[in-house]
Amino acid sequence: MWWAWQVDGWMIVASILCGIACALVGNFLVLRKLSLIGDALSHAVLPGIAASFLLFGSRSPWVSLLGAGAIGVLSVWLIEVVRGLGRIEESAAIGVVFTAMFALGIVMISRIEHVDLDPSCVLYGNLETIVLDTASTPFGEVPRVVLELGCICLFNALCVVVFWKWWMLSTFDATLAQAQGVPVRFLSYLLAALVAMTCVVSFRAVGNIMVVAMLIVPSSVAWLLTDRLGSMVVWSLLIAAFSSVLGHGMAMGLPHLFGFKSANSAAMVAVVSGCLLVVAIFLGTKRGLLWRWMHQRKMIKRILAEDILALFYRHVEAKRTEVFESAEHALSVDRIAEKLQQTRTTVQAALSDLARKKWVSGSGSDWYLTQGGYQQAQVLVRTHRLWEHYLREETGISDPRLHATAESLEHYTSSELRESLGQVNGGPTVDPHGKAIPPESIAPKGR
Repeated sequence: MWWAWQVDGWMIVASILCGIACALVGNFLVLRKLSLIGDALSHAVLPGIAASFLLFGSRSPWVSLLGAGAIGVLSVWLIEVVRGLGRIEESAAIGVVFTAMFALGIVMISRIEHVDLDPSCVLYGNLETIVLDTASTPFGEVPRVVLELGCICLFNALCVVVFWKWWMLSTFDATLAQAQGVPVRFLSYLLAALVAMTCVVSFRAVGNIMVVAMLIVPSSVAWLLTDRLGSMVVWSLLIAAFSSVLGHGMAMGLPHLFGFKSANSAAMVAVVSGCLLVVAIFLGTKRGLLWRWMHQRKMIKRILAEDILALFYRHVEAKRTEVFESAEHALSVDRIAEKLQQTRTTVQAALSDLARKKWVSGSGSDWYLTQGGYQQAQVLVRTHRLWEHYLREETGISDPRLHATAESLEHYTSSELRESLGQVNGGPTVDPHGKAIPPESIAPKGR
């Protein structure tokens, strides 16, 4: 594999700057559930490019930025108009507007003669030739595309930093933001303009395909890895940069392994980012399928363990003895499995977990509560019966559903919520079935 910094190095730098510029605004598109608008605007700016050339007779990116920014704002306004007048859902309005704008742009570009405005170049980019157009700087000759991408990257970062609090509040609660005087509509138009301008600057180097990928994919991967906006932005920038480096390397080396020429670098960057998204869907540390499966398994095990503790408490309660003697209130594994409709192996595993916490004790088939386990079970039963009392008094729910509803709620009740339930209606002492509501975790009498 042949490598030259004069070509490959600048290609990687351009890809990284494009990825960072797109990711900076892409985070807010993903969080606002406006990913389709990012795709729409990346297509809709084509008539802006053509119109700016027709008006000013120049292909300068700074001239195109004016047309792109105007078209971006116009597209968002048209989407709102179509949705309001047509009374259709937002996704349908987006589809109508961006399809019409993209078709108009293709027609306008194809009708312009004697100018290098190739539609295929707009779609696929031309990273390999950016070194042919350079500008003199104090650091030497630098491709113009790199300077342009650097400027739009800094501009996007500046807009994000300056309006950070407004972005955060309007993204997560637009109603509250508007009530506090945050210019929500201005931010929507600004976001559209930033996306449009980023697309225009990036088209000449990386093309539409990579722009659409970088607007959405790095931010989506970051969303699967964290639940904090600041961390999400940082992760998206790192993922965009990593995709650019790895994508270019694979574009150069991977096809040669199969006897082909090098692949399009921008397209390979988009492919790599898509692969990272697939990996994050399965292995994401916050919302990945594996993490969700592990969390669900942990939750199922915890609920089963708590159900076993509650079963022991009710078994002790049924004995109607004032003195708690653990060994005299033993339950067999088979009895527990039958009551809770679980397999013997599952119950045995749950009992082993409880034994490690010293809440149950036993060996073989017979198990019983410890003093500490009795207190934990007492809290669970108290929570259950407080919920039953609350549901009966406040909602009038029927008996067949009362127990099942309370049983599902008891596992997710915090100590603060349980205290609030205990204060409702003057502190109830019995549940709707006439059973005593135990006090808050008082150690039982024992011998």
